[in-house]
Amino acid sequence: MSSALISTSASAELWSNTEVQLQAFGELERVGTGGTADTTIITFQHAGGWEYGDNFFFVDYSRYKVNNNANFPVDDSSEFYGEWYSNFSLGAITGNDLSFGPVKDIGLVAGFNFAPEVDSMWVLPGVRFSLDLPGFAFAQIDVTGYMHQGGGSASSPVFTVVDEDSSFMVDFAWAYPFKLGSTSWSIEGHLEYIDGRQQTSSFGTTDLEYWILFQPQLRLDLGEVLGTKANQLFVGIEYQYWKNKLGEKGTDDNTAQFLAVWRF
Repeated sequence: MSSALISTSASAELWSNTEVQLQAFGELERVGTGGTADTTIITFQHAGGWEYGDNFFFVDYSRYKVNNNANFPVDDSSEFYGEWYSNFSLGAITGNDLSFGPVKDIGLVAGFNFAPEVDSMWVLPGVRFSLDLPGFAFAQIDVTGYMHQGGGSASSPVFTVVDEDSSFMVDFAWAYPFKLGSTSWSIEGHLEYIDGRQQTSSFGTTDLEYWILFQPQLRLDLGEVLGTKANQLFVGIEYQYWKNKLGEKGTDDNTAQFLAVWRF
């Protein structure tokens, strides 16, 4: 989830980056089932900057083919999930230099997470520390709340989140490009921590554990290697480590998937 159009209009995007990503050939845990599933994920994501900040969003479409999963009655399933983050630069808005140490700017963040499969949305208001780290294309730390808004019905025959205690998130996102000989590579991704909380769902009330989600990508600029347009087609791997996946104690992902990216 990391990652240019130039405009003379202050109200339009000053830069943008749009991608479609494919992650395949990975076996991920299925929460609440005690089993795993071969998982394919297609992601559409966009990042763009304007005069007073930037926006980022992505939508995942995940397709699961269940493996050793006696507690899950359907062999194949799919779901959508999305996130949106708007950052408002306090340095740009006030015209002041807010830099100190490795921090080059401070922003106010408004985040929204959408999970239609469980009929839920979370809001994540907080602060962003944009970092100036040598060699990094970008690096930032978000410290936000994690607050459930709305939810499904307690009488629903499928799992829906009815209510959830407020929590908090700390997220570090980055992109680090580098060269190996004549080839161009990057390591990018994010590392997040979300604290534990209590959740009421259509299946009852449970205590959710904290979770740690680490999703780095290693990318090779394949277009450059093939002698076509650079900075457009990439291949590599995405590694996912997810401790206490979705708050379920002892359910941990530790998986690498093939990655293909088309940027346009």
